[in-house]
Amino acid sequence: MSRALKTFSSALWAFVATSTTAVLCVAAALWGHWPGVVPLVLAGAVAAGGALMVAIGIWRAGRAVQQTAAALTRSAQRIGQGDYARPVEMHEHDGMGELEQAMERMRARLRQSTINKDYLRSVLNSMADAVFLTSPDGVIKTANTAACKMLGFGEEELLGRGIASLLEERARAGFDLLQAAQDTRETVVRTRDGQTIPVSLAGSRIESDDPQFQGNIFVVRNITDRKRAERRIRYLARYDTLTKVANRMQFQHMLQQTLARGLRSGQAVALLYLDMDRFKEVNDTFGHDTGDRVLEVLAERLTRALPPNASLGRLAGDEFALCLHGLPADTDQRVPIGQLARAVLNEVARAFQLNQQEVFLTASMGIAFCPRDAENVIDLIRNADAAMYHAKQNGGNTFTFYSPEMNAAAVERLILKSKLRRALERDELVIRYQPKVDLTSGRVVGAEALLRWRLPGHGDIPPARFIPLAEETNLILDIGEWVLNRVCMDYRQLKGAGGEPGRISLNLSLRQLRQASFILRCRSVFRRHGVSPTALELEITETTLMADSKNTLRLLDELYAMGLHLSIDDFGTGYSSLSALQQFPIDTLKIDQSFIRDVTENTGNATLVRTIIEMGRNLGMVVVAEGVEAQDQLDFLSRNGCAQAQGRLFGEPCAVEELLVLLQRQGSSGCAFGHLLRAAQAAGRTA
Repeated sequence: MSRALKTFSSALWAFVATSTTAVLCVAAALWGHWPGVVPLVLAGAVAAGGALMVAIGIWRAGRAVQQTAAALTRSAQRIGQGDYARPVEMHEHDGMGELEQAMERMRARLRQSTINKDYLRSVLNSMADAVFLTSPDGVIKTANTAACKMLGFGEEELLGRGIASLLEERARAGFDLLQAAQDTRETVVRTRDGQTIPVSLAGSRIESDDPQFQGNIFVVRNITDRKRAERRIRYLARYDTLTKVANRMQFQHMLQQTLARGLRSGQAVALLYLDMDRFKEVNDTFGHDTGDRVLEVLAERLTRALPPNASLGRLAGDEFALCLHGLPADTDQRVPIGQLARAVLNEVARAFQLNQQEVFLTASMGIAFCPRDAENVIDLIRNADAAMYHAKQNGGNTFTFYSPEMNAAAVERLILKSKLRRALERDELVIRYQPKVDLTSGRVVGAEALLRWRLPGHGDIPPARFIPLAEETNLILDIGEWVLNRVCMDYRQLKGAGGEPGRISLNLSLRQLRQASFILRCRSVFRRHGVSPTALELEITETTLMADSKNTLRLLDELYAMGLHLSIDDFGTGYSSLSALQQFPIDTLKIDQSFIRDVTENTGNATLVRTIIEMGRNLGMVVVAEGVEAQDQLDFLSRNGCAQAQGRLFGEPCAVEELLVLLQRQGSSGCAFGHLLRAAQAAGRTA
């Protein structure tokens, strides 16, 4: 069009120029000959000028059309290249204005569509979840930035691939595109470097009348953290977080399955129920953090000691259970299981390092068999538990096989714990006094207050049976205060009746010593009864004394400053040494009765007792022998210079009234047990 306009304009200008020149030449030639003709010629010239003006107008119009067409061409080229920002140039010429306006409307619509498309792309790329747009047959047409980042591919590498090809091979086998495009499922995708990622895949169909817009949209979310949390929750529901072994619920579940398999196959199952001895003292002395560390180490030791056919669980606190399966049911398994039990107890008895101190702990164990003792989980655990308490009552650090009579003992123990709560209210507790005799003069120089529980229908229950129950239920604090009040009242009664009771000793538990108000309560009791603290002696076990020695030393110094005398009870059964005792304000050392029992027959015990007597005397302590029941024991102690003794040789523990009679008789005769001392002295001369 531009070239045609140029050709037309050139021809037109040539025509106009030729016509005008000819007219002027004719006028000049006629001017000399026919002047009258000249006006006619000039009129012709004017006509030629009009033609010239017409030609100029036509040329200008053609040039405007040419410029408008060129502008429209440029705008069309920009739009074709995707540049929708610049408006179409508008010239508003006839015939071209509508075309320009139509093109401008088209540009505006294309620009808005592009803006919407870019916004949608920006939204998709800003999403944290991977998004895939696919064709109806699952071919990927669009993948956002999160999708590329999750899988490690570029977008161009993902386009054209089937959505199922992104899945891990096993997940791909059961993948159904139509179903996946309508629901949400969990599956696994594989990344470019071969890593597998658990994901949640949510699909939805894209409905449109235009086939080119039909397809599916898939949103893929990485659920690795959620899966990890689910595994953690399942682990916490089944395993003990401290010891990393099965908890009670999981162990019972495993035991149930083991019992079922054993009963079907005709094999036996053994359950070993283990409980630490006096573990409360560890928590009370060193703190619960240290106690937790002990349990961790204990679980590690038990795990190492287990045979391949065994499993371990923590049932509660310091209680563990070991299950052994696949045992022959037609043979007695007590010997091999007993050997395993002893090996486990020896492993437990190795030293524990607590706060840079070596502490030796022991455990008690009960053993029950399926199907011999029980055929279900509840009864088997209950029976093994009953056997364990029987072992604990036998002194601990041992194991016991279950027998039916033990259930009765367990029931009785539970009944005792319930009735103990009412013992103080019903005035069922009584004090019995065991005299302490001077082995030089034979005189009663004091007594030990022994607590008894007179339970109707059961007789006198010794402290060894109910004191552990009192400590478990925290009743020991109330019972301890009652004992102190009762002893002060009895002491006033003895003094008022003319007796000379000497020094009365009573036992002090670790829980009482740790009581924040213990010293204040002691002062209050002494003031209330008008008894001097110097008249009493508190007996403390080695374990109590050495536990948290710095804090214990401070408390004992306060008690000693009040005038109370202090003694170590059951010496030789703990882990202290006499040299370590020098830092404590101790007056008296009591040799445990287990060493006195066979002192005349066991040379090792005899040597130990002689050594304790000698070392205690060198440290300026009064040495008292407990549990003296025979004349030959008294003879040995007298020969080796033991200061005092107590035990059934001097009579059974008695009520305060009987003690008063003994003291009154001693006041008139000079000594209560002179005859026994004379026999001992005679035996010494004979030896």
